[in-house]
Amino acid sequence: MNAPTRTRLKLTPTERRASVTLALLFASRMLGLFLLTPIFAVAALSIPGGNDAARVGFALGAYGLTQAFMQIPLGMASDRYGRRPVIVFGMLLFIAGGVMCALASDINWIIAGRIIQGLGAVSAAITAWVADATRPEVRTRAMAMVGGSIGISFAASLVLSPMLVGEFGLSGLFWAISLLGFVCLLIACFVVPTVPQAKLPIVQARPRDVLGHVDLLRLNFGVFCLHFILMALFIVAPGLLATLGGYSSSNLWEVYLPVILLSFVLMVPAVFYTETRRAHKIALEVAVAGLVVVLALMPLARHSFLGTVILLIGFFIAFNILEALQPSLVSRVAPAEYKGLALGFYNTAQSLGVFMGGVTGGLLASAQRPAAVFLVSSALAFVWFLIARGSKPLA
Repeated sequence: MNAPTRTRLKLTPTERRASVTLALLFASRMLGLFLLTPIFAVAALSIPGGNDAARVGFALGAYGLTQAFMQIPLGMASDRYGRRPVIVFGMLLFIAGGVMCALASDINWIIAGRIIQGLGAVSAAITAWVADATRPEVRTRAMAMVGGSIGISFAASLVLSPMLVGEFGLSGLFWAISLLGFVCLLIACFVVPTVPQAKLPIVQARPRDVLGHVDLLRLNFGVFCLHFILMALFIVAPGLLATLGGYSSSNLWEVYLPVILLSFVLMVPAVFYTETRRAHKIALEVAVAGLVVVLALMPLARHSFLGTVILLIGFFIAFNILEALQPSLVSRVAPAEYKGLALGFYNTAQSLGVFMGGVTGGLLASAQRPAAVFLVSSALAFVWFLIARGSKPLA
């Protein structure tokens, strides 16, 4: 009796290959969002218009905004025309926008290039492809690879951005982003295995189908909160760590990398327990409650380097668990005929969270209120917790 259970909980070779390659695809894609964040405000001073903070901020945010607009149309297209063609189309736009940024003569051309990059919004199609390629009982583990790639991409951006700009300049950074896009294109075309998409009667999925689905709305609100909190937190965290630990922007990766890696190690047992016990709702609630507590304690620990690092580890444990759980829950809750559309709404909410969190965190930090960033984030997480508590079991 136990042997078959263990067999079912193992990823098949095709599931493993699809999960790993799609996680690589997603990770490379997210670098396009994150690579500029740690260094662009300084590097942009070398180009005409780069001293205009408003235009620099818009150049960073334009990617997230156009991502938000295009996630739903491309998610719907992936339901109708298939995952691979939509991802290839999106990566071609991503490469074209990156090349435009690399050749840009001023900040306005970089804004135009970032807008084009964001139009290639393929996150929903990638996530739907993972769901197509995996069985429900192992899907959380597969989604953990994709969701965890966000944390890896964020950590990688903190390490790579200063190195690339220092060695090749801002243009070289954009050429590197474009090269990543080309690698993604090759992965999508030749490496990700072909898996059958569910053969269903043709149903014209409508946005109101998703907007009227209460459980999907809860999950969309959750991913908005999660990425709002991530971006707001990292408006103030780098400066805090640099001040407390005596780090410069070029070696802050020495803090971030072990924090990210340790949090990944500690989150694996939680994901495995969630799968084997089918405790998805409980895991979600506990992780969100963890965010509330960690963020509420950060103002108290902001004068202690060790305390801040410990809380950051706690933050990323909760973050990684939620990043793995939520896409899996969307794929379980959404009816198969509009799974891509549902994930399109989900990724739209994520992109809006990135944009709004960066803007809000920046405004509060510029007003010399870094503690308010933590408290606002904690309050938002608490609202999320209350909404999650009111839902029925999701798995």
